[in-house]
Amino acid sequence: MAVQVECERLTLPTGATVFEQGMEADSIYGIRRGIVELIGREGEKLCYRPGELFCYQDIVWGVGHHDNTAIARTPVEILRLERLRFLNLLHNHPTLALLLIGQQHERLREQRSSGTCCY
Repeated sequence: MAVQVECERLTLPTGATVFEQGMEADSIYGIRRGIVELIGREGEKLCYRPGELFCYQDIVWGVGHHDNTAIARTPVEILRLERLRFLNLLHNHPTLALLLIGQQHERLREQRSSGTCCY
């Protein structure tokens, strides 16, 4: 993602909030270093690790707000990509959509099998 477009780079300490549930979803995030945990409405948890993108569903499906709260579980380096730049990236590189679908499939399997975040 960082190679394709200009991204904002964020460095956050352990325990920092990336975003909270209900906040406006205007960007997607990719992890360069560390672990980010998403916590859903009913307490369900899901971890994202280096190389993974998260909260793109809030952008692509037009929800307009975050359905989860994202917390840094370790010190993290995150790439933040604004909505329009992300949609342009998908338009110019449609195979990225297939990678995201595959990632979502794995996340759903992980969530069903454990229901918790694995460190």
